[in-house]
Amino acid sequence: MLIDTHAHINDSRLLPLAEEISLSLNENNLSAVINVGYDRATSEVALNLANEYGNFYATVGIHPHDSKDLTESDIDFFISVAKNPKVVAIGETGLDYFYNHSPKEAQKDSFIKHIALANLVKLPLVVHIRDAYEDAFNILNEHKNLLNHGTVLHCYSGSAEMAKRFLTLNDSVYFSFGGAITFKNADKESVVKSIPLPRILLETDCPYMSPQPHRGRTNYPKYINFVCEKMNSWFENADLGQITTENAKRLFIKLRNAVGIS
Repeated sequence: MLIDTHAHINDSRLLPLAEEISLSLNENNLSAVINVGYDRATSEVALNLANEYGNFYATVGIHPHDSKDLTESDIDFFISVAKNPKVVAIGETGLDYFYNHSPKEAQKDSFIKHIALANLVKLPLVVHIRDAYEDAFNILNEHKNLLNHGTVLHCYSGSAEMAKRFLTLNDSVYFSFGGAITFKNADKESVVKSIPLPRILLETDCPYMSPQPHRGRTNYPKYINFVCEKMNSWFENADLGQITTENAKRLFIKLRNAVGIS
């Protein structure tokens, strides 16, 4: 059974289908979905979904797009809800220089605050990086004394060489891959193979980034099976489904200890 470590059923396109998705996870080879908050409102929705459905979990945080709007009230809220056993990580946070919806300095400041927050509440950190790998690495490296509870590089799109640099931070840096690895000419096999198997996770990032053969349409947690199938084709003697599920349970300790997650 797979675990979708990064989904957005808190998105308006999927929220009306939350119950249907939850009820169908088992038949679609899924044991759990982690819904990721990307601002205060969607963090609250992710938390509500996790409280309502046993196989949904939540992260809370502010996406770099909205980092200019981060407030101390948001930080206080995230601290308070981190005690909830269904909240398994802080984020998504990070840097996005492709759109620059928030100034770079605001993104960096928010990123650093999320790093400190994750360490404070003893939860993993979920990191979004786009066109900003050098700055993101430098910030993580400068604050690696605070990376004590795991770090996920969500939807990793960097090079194999950059992955090796991130691996030097500590032994709890993980790389998550989604539908993009199935795209024609994506050429991600060498990148995935450069990462130790115990550090690889699967995700969908639904409703975004649908894998082949559904590219360009709405993505759903069940499509994680296409991602797993593609990754399995690169390894002759390894079951990436089992490996990535064990990795997710090891990283997200709260999820590992949850009833019904085996």
